[in-house]
Amino acid sequence: MEAAQILDRVVARFIGTKHERDIKKLQPVIAAINAREAEVQSLSDENLKTRFAELRKQVQEELKDADPAEKAYKEQLQKVLEPAIVPAFALVREAGRRFLNMRHFDVQLIGGIVLHEGKISEMKTGEGKTLVATLPAALNSLSGRGVHIVTVNDYLARRDAEWMSPLYKALGLTVGVIVHDLDDDQRRAAYGADITYGTNNEFGFDYLRDNMKYDLTHCVQRGHHFAIVDEVDSILIDEARTPLIISGPSEESTDKYAKIDKIIPKLIQDIDYTLDEKH
Repeated sequence: MEAAQILDRVVARFIGTKHERDIKKLQPVIAAINAREAEVQSLSDENLKTRFAELRKQVQEELKDADPAEKAYKEQLQKVLEPAIVPAFALVREAGRRFLNMRHFDVQLIGGIVLHEGKISEMKTGEGKTLVATLPAALNSLSGRGVHIVTVNDYLARRDAEWMSPLYKALGLTVGVIVHDLDDDQRRAAYGADITYGTNNEFGFDYLRDNMKYDLTHCVQRGHHFAIVDEVDSILIDEARTPLIISGPSEESTDKYAKIDKIIPKLIQDIDYTLDEKH
């Protein structure tokens, strides 16, 4: 065994692995969320929605002068959302308990924070990853700029959107679904929702089609601010090998290619052109 491996084991034994240390750092946040549970449970359904709306208004007020196109925007957004994690997660957990009969466990709260931070959270089937996604989705919806939840097929997009809708609606959030058989008006409405579910292919092709539009008002998407990717290994690694390709009618006449095709055979090497084998 190499010295570096021995040192890693010694460090892990006495101060824990990096994973364990990262989780330990989140424990105070989880404790703060749990401390709010009794108070949040005492709220009426209407007050639950009002409390989330107030939080949303506060976040958007702090971001009103921020420009998403600037490099500093992401850092500014995180700075504004960080203090909103505890109250937002507490409200989302209560909405799940009331309207889905599903209460987020502490480990799911940790998973939600990890996703919010843009990291990968590995969860097995049955561990409630669909429920976990509601936490960072609701949190990032506070900015008012939309959240995309990317699934592997239309069935899961429809199922998850329908399944989690009662939770989102309890917080005053709207939900949209992007599937293959929608027209532009329907897609625009779905993207206009606070939370939009869809497949990676639908999101990708809509982006490509929008880039072929002549008028910005004809675009269906409204920007890309925060996305949660389900089955990230499949979507970003396996399926990434298959490119998304879209084409449109050519604006230029192809007659010139036919004319050039007749000229090329008559050209003489080293007189009309030179050959560079390196390139």
